[in-house]
Amino acid sequence: MKNGFVNVGRAVTAARFRPKVKEMNSEMTTLKINRPDETEYQAYYGKYVSLVQGDDIVAALSGQISETLALLRSVPESQAGFRYADGKWSIKELVGHMIDGERIFAYRALRFARNDRTPLPGFEQDDYIRHASFDACSLGDLIAEFESVRQSTLFLFRHLDAEAWRRRGVASENEVSVRALAYIIAGHELHHAGVLRDRYLSPSAAQSS
Repeated sequence: MKNGFVNVGRAVTAARFRPKVKEMNSEMTTLKINRPDETEYQAYYGKYVSLVQGDDIVAALSGQISETLALLRSVPESQAGFRYADGKWSIKELVGHMIDGERIFAYRALRFARNDRTPLPGFEQDDYIRHASFDACSLGDLIAEFESVRQSTLFLFRHLDAEAWRRRGVASENEVSVRALAYIIAGHELHHAGVLRDRYLSPSAAQSS
């Protein structure tokens, strides 16, 4: 204990809370939310939205996490600092970016779902990585953090009503709907999982290291 505060580690035994999470999930009512149209998000984000299969975004967000966690857990800690080229993020920084991105997109969704019309600023992802300390963390801690953030995202979306899903706001000087943000979160994860497979974990990447 220092200065009256207890110093706890970055990863807060997320597994300890999973039984309670599952129990609460069974009590939730989830609306089926169809895909957004192209007027609901900036064209740049179309590459993420297009990666998401099906028309039930909450089910997609819930279902994809097990595959992504399995992929991340397949990476040995000894390789978590690997960069496939000079100036590129390490694997741990890539996971950290996925965490940051989901938190920011979910925060935008929260604000707009609550009918907050305040325009929100964009963020520079490279600056976020530069001022984070992801490489000082263990990959296991980052995986646990990513899983906890996704559980929080799911709680947020499962509690929205139909009107909230349709609401829009302005982020990074572009209008976006709550349901589009949900699809962007899912597609952003799928995109970076693909980058991890193709550029970090493929045989050709291993040979070039």
